[in-house]
Amino acid sequence: MEEEDRQRRRRGTLCVFLAAVLYSIGGLCIKVIPWHGMSINGGRNIISVLVVGAYLLIIRHPPRWDRWIALGAVSVCGTNVLFTLANKMTTAANAIVLQFTAPIFVILLSILFWHRRPQRLDLTVCAVTLLGVLCFFIESLEGGGMLGNVLALISGVTYAGVFLLNDLPNADPISSVFWGDVCSAVLGLPFLVRETEFTPTAVTSLVILGAFQVGVAYILMCEGLKTTPAVTASLISGIEPVLNPILVAVFYHETIGPVSLIGAVTVVGAVIIYNVLKARQSPPEPVK
Repeated sequence: MEEEDRQRRRRGTLCVFLAAVLYSIGGLCIKVIPWHGMSINGGRNIISVLVVGAYLLIIRHPPRWDRWIALGAVSVCGTNVLFTLANKMTTAANAIVLQFTAPIFVILLSILFWHRRPQRLDLTVCAVTLLGVLCFFIESLEGGGMLGNVLALISGVTYAGVFLLNDLPNADPISSVFWGDVCSAVLGLPFLVRETEFTPTAVTSLVILGAFQVGVAYILMCEGLKTTPAVTASLISGIEPVLNPILVAVFYHETIGPVSLIGAVTVVGAVIIYNVLKARQSPPEPVK
């Protein structure tokens, strides 16, 4: 039984990791679409609603609704909207590093609402990870738009809420994702209908965003969060702020420097060491 639990936790960790990889393509796809941020977010979430809705049909899970699911939906919708707008108003590097304050907010929210005392390892690796992210983007932080940076920072709070979906009373993360995507689609639709430049690149990028970067990624994240603690999941997602700006730098020519590479090594190294050390510890509680 203990070995089966370990395998389920490993699968959960893999799902979170794959979700982070899919999330990382967001910066590039948003940059190459010549639309308003709300238009992009509305369009990609229309597609995501279809993907998540199809998944719910396959697993025969009608989307539920209560106040806690609604709170989760607000977190999902807020993350979708704020991150898309931030990517249009500042650099991809700025947007992702400021959103990656999420682990700090996960710990703070866990203390405030669930009265959980974080372990020393959680705090240490969280600090190292954030230091690495700051190093990765230190050369570009000064060049970003202030409003975009503020929106990206607020998205760190809402993103922390996404990691805590499974900890809400009577939790149903996939229902929160579905309704959050619906809200995002509705908010963005008035902007989307005003767009006129539907180039092949724009349409293809929008489909990739909706189907994979939002739809499949959120499904994987919900599956992963069933067996992965919120702090662990948010730290594993440290791969996203590494891959995101690299893709933008290679294909959109937003450059990164040597200090950024040091940050990349720090983030990846911290996440790997954290998970190795966690794996050696006894599981804190049975897998649900």
